[in-house]
Amino acid sequence: MTEQHGEIRINAAATPLGLFVYTLIYGGMTVLAGVLAFKQVQLYPTNLAVESGIFAFLLLVVISSTIAQLYGEKLANRIVWWGFLPLLIAALLMQLVLHLPASPEMAGGRGDDLAAFERVHATIWRVWAAGPAAYLVSLLLNVWIFARLRGSDENTGTVSLMLRGAIASALSQAIDSVIFITLAFYGQFPIGNLLIGQIIAKVLLSFILVPFLITGGVAFARRLDRRRS
Repeated sequence: MTEQHGEIRINAAATPLGLFVYTLIYGGMTVLAGVLAFKQVQLYPTNLAVESGIFAFLLLVVISSTIAQLYGEKLANRIVWWGFLPLLIAALLMQLVLHLPASPEMAGGRGDDLAAFERVHATIWRVWAAGPAAYLVSLLLNVWIFARLRGSDENTGTVSLMLRGAIASALSQAIDSVIFITLAFYGQFPIGNLLIGQIIAKVLLSFILVPFLITGGVAFARRLDRRRS
C-alpha cells in the first residue's frame, strides 16, 4: 500500500489472485449455505435426508483447506473468522426486509407469494442462529486437522493432500451436522433420519468428492497466482 498526494493506493500485486478469488467465493458460500439449509432433500434410494446447505458447506471446507495449504493456517483461520461478516449482514438484511411493509401491488396481487416468503424466512431464524455456531466450530476444526496432518513441510504431495483433505472434512463435517441439525431443527420434526443422513452424506462426500476438489482448487489457485505474477 502506498500513499501519493494525500491518496492511499493499494498495491494489488501484494494479494495473490487465487486468494482474492477464493475469498470472494467463500463469503458468498457462507450466506448461501444458511439459505439452502432450510430445504431437506432425500438421499435416493434410501429414506435418509440431508439439508441442502451441505453443498455450499463442502465448498467452504475445500476453500479453507486450499487456503491453508497455499497461504498458511493462520490466514485460513482468519478467513473463517471473517466469514461471520457476510453471514451477519445477510441475517440483519433479512430481518429488515421481513419488517418492511410489502408494496400494495404485491400484497394485493401476489398475496400467496408474499405469505410463502414470510412464512419461510420468518422461521429461518433458528437456521441463522445455528449456522454460526456450527460454522465456526467445524471450519476451525477442519483447518486445524488439515494443518496437523500435514506434518513436515515435505509432506505436501498430491496423495497426502487428498488424504488430509478427506479426513479433515469428514471429521469436521460430522461435528457440524450434530451441532447444526440439533440447534436448527430439534423440536420442529423428528431429526433422526436427517441427522444420520447428513453425517453419512458428508462423510461419503468427504472421501469421494473433497479430495479431488481440493487438488483441483490448489492447482487452480496456483495457476491464478502465476498469471498475476
